Amino acid sequence: MHRHSVRLSRSIAWLLLAPTALWAQTPARTDERRPIPYPVTPPADFLAAVQRGTRTLTGVPGPGYWQQWTTYTLRARLDVERKRLEGSARLIYRNRSPNPLPVVFLHLLQNIHLPGAVRNEPQEVTGGIELTRVVANGIDLPEAGSRAGWAVNGTVLGVRLPRPVATRDSLVLELAWGFDIPQSSTGRMGWSRDDLFYIAYWYPQMAVLDDVAGWQLDQFLGNAEFYVGFGTYDVTIEAPEGWVVTSTGRLQNADAVFPDAVLERLRRAEQSDTVVHVLTERDVGAGTATRRAPGGYLAWRFTADSVRDVAFSATRASMWDAARTAVGDRDGDGRPDYARVDAIYRATAPRWRHVWRYAQHAVDFLSRWTGMPYPWPHMSAVEGEEIVSGGMEYPMMTLISDYNTAGDSALYYVTAHELAHMWVPMIVGTDERRYSWMDEGTTSFNENQARKEFFPRSDADDPDRQSYLQVARADLEGEIMRRSDYQYPGPAYGVASYSKPATLLATLRALLGDETFTRAYQTYLRTWAYKHPRPWDFFDTFNHVSGRNLGWFWRTWYYETWTLDQAVGSVTRRGNENRIVVEDRGLAPMPARLTITLANGDIAFQEVPVETWLGGARSATVTLSTSAPIARVEIDAERSFPDIDRSNNVWVRR
Repeated sequence: MHRHSVRLSRSIAWLLLAPTALWAQTPARTDERRPIPYPVTPPADFLAAVQRGTRTLTGVPGPGYWQQWTTYTLRARLDVERKRLEGSARLIYRNRSPNPLPVVFLHLLQNIHLPGAVRNEPQEVTGGIELTRVVANGIDLPEAGSRAGWAVNGTVLGVRLPRPVATRDSLVLELAWGFDIPQSSTGRMGWSRDDLFYIAYWYPQMAVLDDVAGWQLDQFLGNAEFYVGFGTYDVTIEAPEGWVVTSTGRLQNADAVFPDAVLERLRRAEQSDTVVHVLTERDVGAGTATRRAPGGYLAWRFTADSVRDVAFSATRASMWDAARTAVGDRDGDGRPDYARVDAIYRATAPRWRHVWRYAQHAVDFLSRWTGMPYPWPHMSAVEGEEIVSGGMEYPMMTLISDYNTAGDSALYYVTAHELAHMWVPMIVGTDERRYSWMDEGTTSFNENQARKEFFPRSDADDPDRQSYLQVARADLEGEIMRRSDYQYPGPAYGVASYSKPATLLATLRALLGDETFTRAYQTYLRTWAYKHPRPWDFFDTFNHVSGRNLGWFWRTWYYETWTLDQAVGSVTRRGNENRIVVEDRGLAPMPARLTITLANGDIAFQEVPVETWLGGARSATVTLSTSAPIARVEIDAERSFPDIDRSNNVWVRR
């Protein structure tokens, strides 16, 4: 998710360039009061999974790794007059866990709108989901049955089964429900101006049972997002004629819902590198965007495989621009593959005429950057002013506000951000409810890399860095590893979820060098594609691929709120010998990288290794023998590390 309120290199060869220079580092002064990062020890449930063989300490799944799978057949009818949805579902839940399951759990996320629901931000009260039918393996279950039955606790539905689901067996659940659609639900779904619906969190969704935490049943409170399992979906959406439906998945009956002229344009867009106007203002105004329906409703059928959710939009006022974009070689046949990008927007959002191009670039770039081709047939961006402030992501779909006042560049940023979510968490299935930084921080970092290519010569990593530093200077941040719903009030959630972890990935790249970082980063993404990584899988992947124990980095930056403050303490010269005192005034240890400019113009590079500070030192002296005096010393001249006070990073001879 991207909210307006949230977002406020090269590898250096550390060689001495001056031919007459010699250098040495003298023993550093230590300070017993300095905290030394202690090793990162995964929690007991993760270590137990390692013992069981489902996880490892090298960042790859263990030989016994498993995860559940659900096949969903969903049907919904959208009543646009009453602003209500009625739905039914048949779920086949496959138990791949090693244990029989006497009880299963599902999420009813619309229940955040129940009267009296526990939540951490205001919400419209609509009554939540009204369940009318729960059937397990053909047996109609009562509510709160003493033996077999179902019960609702907030946003969680528990179903006690007539008999447990055995390992390697399946459970068939059938459900029916309805709910009144809120105008805006946590800025993520709702309706606008009686001409647009964006529907998400609309069906009972299986909770995740994983090999580490077991059933993940954290309540949805409105802020921290979602942890969802993968599955296969067959979805039919009934909407009134004249309302165009776009959804997660591939449309299976396009010829039954689109007039021939619209269908021809849509198919042409899928082969075009330039924009095709699939629906224009004229189509919308004339009511010719869909076929006629004898009963007044058209049924739109979509199917999707290996996705973790389904969302859909229905609009009778939106234009539709589309084109194809390159995604790389999906199938390994040596030829480029493509996906369709869509911009679906109303006439009141004129900046959106560029969104097809923004999406085209972002999907292309992110496929290259991650080393993972975009896997699905389309990526649809839907303008949803009055529903959302910023943007929100779903598989193959995103909802974004009009950005009329924010500007074109900001609209590119949010588009790139939401599309970057297709890789995390839509492919790499992180637990957003507990570790929002694993998806939002990674996505913010990926967005920034896309921005660098789209806007050359920009330092796209810097805004996140400055956002983090501003909050850190005010001492308002919380630890990244603190559970997301339990961050301190104020900016702590945004910084811990978005700007700081994005900054730390850029920092880690500078620390390891581009080649090693990219290899580790892409290894992590590929290894955990369509699986559920935990933070320690991420940490261990970088440790293993880099061949370095980075425990000090994870402890310092992810478990603590220590800050970095390196300073040039003094520079003195006696004869040809220069003594540079480097002070580490903060608590966060990092290498101190010095750029030393001599009076004759020569430049030398030196580094005080992080091991100096890990040994307890507070200062270190670098001795440099040169024929010319030193004119300038700067720590971290490339601005790769998030130093909280750069005013003391530079010394200049007066």
